[in-house]
This record gives sequence, C-alpha cells and structure tokens, in this order.
Amino acid sequence: MKISAVKFYTFFFAIVIFLQLYIYSFRFNIFFQLFVLTGFFALEKVKISTSFFKTSLPLVIIFTLGFIGMAFERYHLYNIIKDIFHFIKPVLAICIGYCFYKKINNFKLFVKTIIITGFISAILHYIIIIFFIKNIETVSNIREHGTDNFMELIAIFFLAYYKKFQNDQLFQSKIIHKTIFGVLLTSSVLYFSRTMIVMAILTLLTIYGYTIINRKGLRIAALLLIFTLGFYAFLFSINIQRNKKGIDSFLYKVKNAPAEVFKTRINRENHADLWDHWRGYEANRALTLLNDKPIRYFFGCGYGSLVNLKFYAPLSGEPKGMKYICELHNGYVYILYKIGIVGLLLYLLFLFNMYLKIYFNKDFITIFISAIGLSFIFTTLVTVGINNSNESLMFILGALLFFKERQKVNS
Repeated sequence: MKISAVKFYTFFFAIVIFLQLYIYSFRFNIFFQLFVLTGFFALEKVKISTSFFKTSLPLVIIFTLGFIGMAFERYHLYNIIKDIFHFIKPVLAICIGYCFYKKINNFKLFVKTIIITGFISAILHYIIIIFFIKNIETVSNIREHGTDNFMELIAIFFLAYYKKFQNDQLFQSKIIHKTIFGVLLTSSVLYFSRTMIVMAILTLLTIYGYTIINRKGLRIAALLLIFTLGFYAFLFSINIQRNKKGIDSFLYKVKNAPAEVFKTRINRENHADLWDHWRGYEANRALTLLNDKPIRYFFGCGYGSLVNLKFYAPLSGEPKGMKYICELHNGYVYILYKIGIVGLLLYLLFLFNMYLKIYFNKDFITIFISAIGLSFIFTTLVTVGINNSNESLMFILGALLFFKERQKVNS
C-alpha cells in the first residue's frame, strides 16, 4: 500500500511534536529533528521563499553570533556543542513547520493535526496523573511529570475559534467537538501552570483585538492592571503558607511569581529564600559575570560559557550538585550572557515582528502568529522562550508562516 506524501509528513510532524513533549532527552530530540529535516531536503525539492528567509534571518544571525564570543575564550568542547544545539533548535523547529506544510499545503489538515495531537497528549497527561503519581494531594506532585504544555493550549483555541474565522466545521459531530474541547481544557487546568494562564489570557486578548495599541487596547490593559494589582493585594492580605497542600501551594507560587523573577538580593544560606527566588538569583549571577568584563555585553560570552553559582546547587543527580550551569530561566539574560546585546536586540526584533502582524490583517492565521509572538515575549522572561529544551510552539509558528505566505500569494 502506497502512503501519500500528505499522510507521511503529517504523521512525522505529529511525531516530532510528541517526542519534543514527552522525551526529555534534549540530545535525542535535536538529533532526530536534524535527521528529519535533512531527510526532507534529500527527498523533496522545496524552496525557501525570500519572505520566510527574511522572517527567520534574525534567528540565523543570533545563532552565528554565538561563535564570536566563543572565539575570545577557552571552553570545554562538550559545553560548546551543547550551546550550539540549543541555539540552532528554534531554527530547526521553524524550518520543519514551514517546509512540511509547504509540501502538505492543507490548512484545515494542519489545524486538525494540532488539535488531535493535543487531544492525544491530554489523554497521556491523564494516564500519567492516574497511574504514575502516587500522591495527588499536592500541586507539586501533579506537576512532577508535566509543568506546562503550550501545544495543548493552542489546540484549545484552534478548536474553539476555527469556525468563527474560517466559517467551516472541523468535526461534523458536536459530541466529538465538545469531548475533545473538554478533555483539552481539563488537561490544561491540571498543569497548574502560571505561564499557561498568562498565555491563555494573551491569546484571548489577541483574538478579540485588545493587544493592538489603541484606545480600546489601552482601556483593557488598564483594567487588567487594576485587576492584577487587586488580586495581588488580596494574596498578600491572606496567610498562604509555603508548604501547604492543594490549591494553597499553587496560590503561593502565584503570589511569589514577581519576586521569583526580579528579586536578586538573596541569602544563599536560607534555602526557602533561595529556591523561591531562584530565577532572580541565577540571572543576577550571569549579570555579575558580565560586569566583570563589560566588553562581553557586545557579543556575549559565547558558546560553551557557564554561569558560576558560587555554590553547589542540587540541580542534578550528582551527590555534590552543580556549581556551573549553562542555561538560565530568564531567556533575556540568557541570550545577553551567551550572545550579547546585538543578539538580544535581534531576538526582540523577531518576536515583535510576529506580534506586529496583527496590525496589518486580522484573520485566524495572523491572530495566532501574533499571539505566539506575544506569548514568547512573556515566556522568555520565565522559561527561556524559544530556546527552551521542550519548546513546541516554533513548529506551529513555522507552519503558520507558510500559510500566511500562501494567503498573500493567493490574494
């Protein structure tokens, strides 16, 4: 039986995303993605358009700049290779999404693939919670095998708004539609992810046009700011204990979120203080090392550079722990440390270019390109952004960029 190219590449696209989400070996995923993209170019004659090349060029330049900072230092080869793969990953992901769907060329199938992949991922999430988590009384235990899943979140919005914008039905049966939506929504809630909540809000605001800077957008932004300040005033007015079970532990994390990122004056001897503000601590250590040699601000410390924590942190399976780390939670500081201010500006240029597309045309494709760009602007602050080891949205973004390109050609 002959398998069509459409089915073949759709299957492989879904597999790439699944492995990205559920195989925690970064090394395995990066080599598999290299294999997939190399195999694709060996089998197919798909040309990269000028439009896509210009869009993804900042990512390519960022990747190239990492070699400049490296040239002035002497680093361990293993750490150099690891960093190279971390910075080539978003380029691979966006190219796989673009190239595969340039070959498949079916937008409805793309949306269905994301939704079905998200649905299967949600089922796996339920299985993990039911069979692999012994104690579900605490949020931290539930999150042990899954801290977030942005692909499932995008699948919810694809399912909910496809008909509104495309005037077409994805699934003929309303029961199937509601079942998939319910499964995806419940699974997303069970991640208890602060980042997913913010991303969901940003996506909703983008869908209804409130992320455009105009009178209406500024009014909504002001209302959200007032609500957020009020909510945090409430959180700080009640006693939420750090090690409580259930929803209290999640509320404590929400309450602690701003300080976790921005507080830098931390007592390392106080473990509670250190772990509650870990993101701020590691970012501060990176900036301190940059200050030691201000010239590093221009092109960074390069591939292979490590951040000295000044103590052995229990971040790995080693009994002694880790004193030097290669990756930070704060993606802005991470890029600044590795690539420098030029790389950071290019990174912001890429993300703002995605976000600004909503200003020129408001349709299903443009809305989600803009929403993903806006979400990355936020997630870069807390989960490294596009350089995250388990990041899956760049594959979806690559496909959306192709369909946007096709839309322009057709019009």
